[in-house]
Amino acid sequence: MSKQTILVVDDEHDLLDLIEYNLQKEGFNVLRADNGHDGIEMAKEYKPTLVLLDIMMPQMDGIEVCGHMRKDDELKHIPIIFLTARSDEKTEVEGLNKGADDFITKPISTTKLISRIKAVLRRFDKNEEKVQKLKVHDLEIDKDRYLVLKDGEEFQLPRKEFELLYYLASKRGKVRDRQTLLNKVWGDNIYVVDRTVDVHVRKIREKLGDHYIETVKGVGYRFKE
Repeated sequence: MSKQTILVVDDEHDLLDLIEYNLQKEGFNVLRADNGHDGIEMAKEYKPTLVLLDIMMPQMDGIEVCGHMRKDDELKHIPIIFLTARSDEKTEVEGLNKGADDFITKPISTTKLISRIKAVLRRFDKNEEKVQKLKVHDLEIDKDRYLVLKDGEEFQLPRKEFELLYYLASKRGKVRDRQTLLNKVWGDNIYVVDRTVDVHVRKIREKLGDHYIETVKGVGYRFKE
C-alpha cells in the first residue's frame, strides 16, 4: 500500500463509518475491525501505519490489544491512539503505560482526530529519521531494533520506556525536568500527567538497574555520566 494506512478498531459501526469516511477524504487507506481479536490479526497481515483503538470492547478490550501489539516484534513500533468514552486519569495512565502514543476521548471531533493522527505520524517519522545506536556505560541502546543490550543480555523494553531511556542517555549528564521529558517522548500536544514519567523511570530501573538514571530532587532526571 503506497498511502499511509490507518487501522480503526471499534465496536461502534456508526463511528467506524464516520472515521473511515473522514480519513479517506484526507487520503488515508482505512482498514476496520469491530473487535480486538480481528484487529490484531489485521495488524499482523497489513502492518498499518497507525492504529486507532477503542478501549471498551467485548471479549478483548483495547488495553489488552495494545499489550499484545507491544509484545509482538512485528507490531510493537506501530503508533497507537486510544479512542474511549472513559476520561478518568487511571484509564489514561494505564493506556499510556501499555505503550499508547495518544489518548482521545469520545465524542470525537473528526477535525481534532485527524490533527492528532498527523501529529503522531510526524513525530514517528521524525524519530525514525534519527535511528542510531548509543553506547553508554555497559549498555548498547539500538534504536533501529528498539533493543537494549547489557553485558550480552537483550532487553526488549516497551516503546515509551525505550524512548525515554534513549532520550536521557543521549543527553547524559544533563538534567531534564518532567515536562521536557513528556514533551520529547510523548509529544507537546498530548496531555500526560507528570507521574507517568516516574512510573516509566521506575520500570526501567527494575529491568536494567537503578544506577543509570538519577533522580534530581525537585527538578527531574538525568542519565549519569
